[in-house]
Amino acid sequence: MAQSLALALDVPETTGDEGLEPSPYEESEVHDSFHQLIQEQSLRVAEEGLELLPLGLGRGDQTLPGLEGAPALSSATLRILASMPSRTIGRSRGAIISQYYNRTVRLRRRSSRPLLGNVVPSARPSLRLYDLELDSTILEEDEKRSLLVKELQGLSAAQRDHMVRNMPLSLGEKRCLREKSWSPKGKRRHLQGRSGAFSCCSRLRYTCMLALHSLGLALLSGLYAARPWRYALKQIGGQFGSSVLSYFLFLKTLLAFNALMLLPLLAFLVGVQAAFPPDPAGPVPTFSGLELLTGGGRFTHTVMYYGYYSNSTLSPSCDAPREGGQCSPRLGSLPYNMPLAYLFTMGATFFLTCIILVYSMSHSFGESYRVGSTKGIHALTVFCSWDYKVTQKRASRVQQDSICTQLKELLAEWHLRKRPRSVCGQLRQVVVLGLGWLLCLGSTMGCTVAVLTFSEVMIQRPASGGQGVEALALPLVVSVLNLGASYLFRGLATLERHDSPVLEVYMAICRNLILKMAVLGVLCYHWLGRRVATLQGQCWEDFVGQELYRFMVVDFIFMLLDSLFGELVWRLISEKKLKRGQKPEFDIARNVLDLIYGQTLTWLGVLFSPLLPAVQILRLLFLFHIKKASLMANCQAPRRPWLASHMSTVFLTLLCFPSFLGAAVFLCYAVWQVRPSSTCGPFRTLNTMYEAGTVWVRRLEHAGSGASWLPWLHHFLVENTFFLFLASALLLAVIYFNIQVVKGQRKVICLLKEQIRNEGEDKIFLINKLHSVYEEEGRSRPGRTQDATEPPAWHEDGGDQKEPCNPRSP
Repeated sequence: MAQSLALALDVPETTGDEGLEPSPYEESEVHDSFHQLIQEQSLRVAEEGLELLPLGLGRGDQTLPGLEGAPALSSATLRILASMPSRTIGRSRGAIISQYYNRTVRLRRRSSRPLLGNVVPSARPSLRLYDLELDSTILEEDEKRSLLVKELQGLSAAQRDHMVRNMPLSLGEKRCLREKSWSPKGKRRHLQGRSGAFSCCSRLRYTCMLALHSLGLALLSGLYAARPWRYALKQIGGQFGSSVLSYFLFLKTLLAFNALMLLPLLAFLVGVQAAFPPDPAGPVPTFSGLELLTGGGRFTHTVMYYGYYSNSTLSPSCDAPREGGQCSPRLGSLPYNMPLAYLFTMGATFFLTCIILVYSMSHSFGESYRVGSTKGIHALTVFCSWDYKVTQKRASRVQQDSICTQLKELLAEWHLRKRPRSVCGQLRQVVVLGLGWLLCLGSTMGCTVAVLTFSEVMIQRPASGGQGVEALALPLVVSVLNLGASYLFRGLATLERHDSPVLEVYMAICRNLILKMAVLGVLCYHWLGRRVATLQGQCWEDFVGQELYRFMVVDFIFMLLDSLFGELVWRLISEKKLKRGQKPEFDIARNVLDLIYGQTLTWLGVLFSPLLPAVQILRLLFLFHIKKASLMANCQAPRRPWLASHMSTVFLTLLCFPSFLGAAVFLCYAVWQVRPSSTCGPFRTLNTMYEAGTVWVRRLEHAGSGASWLPWLHHFLVENTFFLFLASALLLAVIYFNIQVVKGQRKVICLLKEQIRNEGEDKIFLINKLHSVYEEEGRSRPGRTQDATEPPAWHEDGGDQKEPCNPRSP
């Protein structure tokens, strides 16, 4: 039995100058010299016929058996494979230290410090100190650590600390490296700092800094704990999947939109008008409690509605009012033009909301339609999803449920792709879908006609100022029609029996969206086309604001009733009477469209009721807790799990284009075309609300040349339509370029994946060639009595088939 030989190379010492030895700084030369010596030694061993590993008894060539279908490789091949960089890097601490040694060398190369060639030869490692073996480990761990310590000593303190901090080593080894790399001056300074006494001022400063830091951390932790979705979202995602979680994430997004919208309104309108309240025009009614439902009564004489805001220039101190109730500011005071502030604040708020909404939609598009395919996501979910920082039992249970639900969704999506449908089944599905859509469109048309007819009936009745319960008639009718039609659409979806639950949700969203947008279009015509004409001489803006407030309140009540009777009662009937043990599923499409419907009402009414976003915030907070409690108690996870990877993008798109765009058109028509009331509001003396900006520009033109640039800016940015078309063209160009960038990235990723496949084939080819070379060498060696059988070659025939790379697939 042959013994393995430890092959060492004697490198003769140079007779020349010691300074000509290769330095670790010149790592390319070191690498070349090592490579050359290893090649020479390998050739010498091959010529002498030395064995690299001991041979088995009674065998000519040792071949290790593999698994079924795997290649049988010789021991020499396996040894070479084991010494590959991909299998040795990161396997030991010595490899890590060697890797960071090379990094410190690169840092020193970028710095202006002297080279190691100027250091004495005894302080520099030499190639003669090491014996070169045919093994992957060339330098020992201690020697690598000493080299790393020497290089760390040449770095600055900041670079040294940053390098040691980022090393993937234990804290003890990092501490040892840091202590060894300190210079003598640094060690003395460190000992003096640890043993020396601080002055009183230093102690006081450090105490104040620590106290402020602790206070900031306490405030941040308090704000984090005060969020209603701190733990609920993880729990919902773990138990019900990403489809139900998308509803609550969308609710959180709407909450952020309304909070950002409310801040400028409070700062520039509500707060200023509350600080300078106008004189009441008549007796103020007392609060009766009915105002919480109708929105009238006492609320009409507050900052809640448009009619309370004055049309004067507010100032801290005023002289006697002029004719028409205008307040003349004294000399030196700061005037505040309320009509101009009202118009510009509303415009700036909508513009800011538009920018944030478009950015959120583009960001969500980039997250959901991520570049690259989802191939291999199952392995990533199984092996890379667990967060090892989780230590609490409750949090680990939530994470376990989340990973389990995610695997169910991925497997359900994979099975859905593998399930084909016959031609007869496809024809049947098309016929059923056509009939379902005809019935849905017919019911939508009937609901729209019913709302239009009832609104005409309400116009014929005398307006009661929104103070009686009869004012809730139109909101009640609209809410009943919306709820009944949504249940009808859900029943039709059950009869259609879609194979894909994602398609079923998208169908339900489209049908509910068509219904709600049609009803809102009829209501907008009712408010601006009919009510304005019948309320001449009255404050029609207050009536529209109260009407929208009543719609929001009644819609919220119906959502609560739906959670109570549609989920709780059905669960009790299913468990107690039917003995099925099945709970109802959470209707994502109907609940999401209810959120979009409520947000559309908020945007429609913010011009006539500046505090309507605050009402929407309270509504969303109550909805979050109520829907969460109802979901946990009354609903079950979807029987057919599905991956909602694009739902957030779809929800934001629906919120932007039908909802926000329609509300913006409605408000622009009200500002530019409809005549304001002559008895209330900041625009009572103007023909349109837009004239407030025109009047202000004319005053600036007559004021002098100091502010002449403002009228020019108003003329070219507001009145000129070229700027609007230019901004729209730039927005479309940015969207087009982003789409092209995404397509290009997909193509590049497909090419890189193809290159990775080719590299794998190259490695298999080289392994087979290397194996055949060793087989031929084994046959040609003397002393062999029989030839070794050639093992089968390694191919990819038994593996996965290559799938075509389609860069256009999302």
